[in-house]
Amino acid sequence: MKLFKKNNYLDKGLSKGFISLYTGRMIAQLSSGIGGLFLPIFLYTIFGLKLQYVVLFYIVNFLLCVVFIPYGAKFLNSFGFKKSLQLSILFGALFYASFYFINESNVFYLIILPIIIVNLFRLTYWIPYHIDFAKFTDKKSRGKEFSIMESTRLFISVLSPILVGFLVQKFDFEIMFIMGVVIYFLSGIPYLNIPRTREKFIWSYKKTWQEFFSKKSRGVVFAYMADGAENVVGVVVWPIFIWELLNGDFFKVGAISALIIAVTVVLQLILGKYTDKLDKKKILRLGSIFYSFGWIIKIFVITAFQIFITATYHNLSRIFFRTPLDVLTYEIAADQGHYVDEFTVIHEMAINAGRVLMLVFVLIFTLIFGFSVEWTFALAAMAVLAVNFLEFKKLK
Repeated sequence: MKLFKKNNYLDKGLSKGFISLYTGRMIAQLSSGIGGLFLPIFLYTIFGLKLQYVVLFYIVNFLLCVVFIPYGAKFLNSFGFKKSLQLSILFGALFYASFYFINESNVFYLIILPIIIVNLFRLTYWIPYHIDFAKFTDKKSRGKEFSIMESTRLFISVLSPILVGFLVQKFDFEIMFIMGVVIYFLSGIPYLNIPRTREKFIWSYKKTWQEFFSKKSRGVVFAYMADGAENVVGVVVWPIFIWELLNGDFFKVGAISALIIAVTVVLQLILGKYTDKLDKKKILRLGSIFYSFGWIIKIFVITAFQIFITATYHNLSRIFFRTPLDVLTYEIAADQGHYVDEFTVIHEMAINAGRVLMLVFVLIFTLIFGFSVEWTFALAAMAVLAVNFLEFKKLK
């Protein structure tokens, strides 16, 4: 069922399923300044400014995700995608609630709680989310529909870091986690009416790992591991890096991050329109070169102005990398037929395995060299280029 009629941007209307998925995701995106920008900084402060402990937190976090994703997919067989998305909201809220009670004196006792909870969230949210997105979007307009979601996400992300940075500066981190709980509960409302999706994950745990390491999956696994490796540097290392450069000024971190995001929204919509018309793999190759160069120039950042200039360029180039990559991912998933959930599991395993691998390198080098993290940006640059090995293959 299409809810919105054809217009100058979309060839067809948006489906009911897409609207529900979009609305829930965008409400949750209001918490992006919490989990995406300030959470690594919070962990860095309560761990006594020891980056190694922050890295260990994320290694355990993502490693558990890799190990248990196939079990999560099996759980969905009996529980269902719609109920799973609804249940994930509870775990998302509990994740933020758990941090409210963690401080410097008890962090080593309680830190396992958010790790367990966030993995329950991932297992119940991301698999049905990705499968539903592939099914609820139109093949001819998938790039535009993705760009609608991504540009809205970026627009919301303009306001979120400023608001969270101001509140943390004024009231400390507790207010941030209260906001996260409230926002996540609100984001569950659209999932009450989301259409049911019926898919069955048929692989055993052993079969899943055999397929993960199989020759035919090699191109997909390698590319998404590289994607995860690059992503985790931006999620974990970069926020702490700029916080250190800005002398711990939370509001400046939020304000500069918001200003950077603001200049990318319009370009995202424009590229989404052309992604549906042009060769996505060619756009991806070109975008990966420019985006990779962005990581290289970040190595030389030493002032707030340089953070703004380099990160603005990097966000703009990221659009030319991220949009075709994500649209290709959903196209590959949609073309799998009844193996869409198996492909999604392989994709999620590879993404998180790449994150673990990169963080192991970060951990080793920080133990040797301390907080000299600029070299991780060079590794991220190489990972971006490696994504071009993505192969468009069916699992069966």
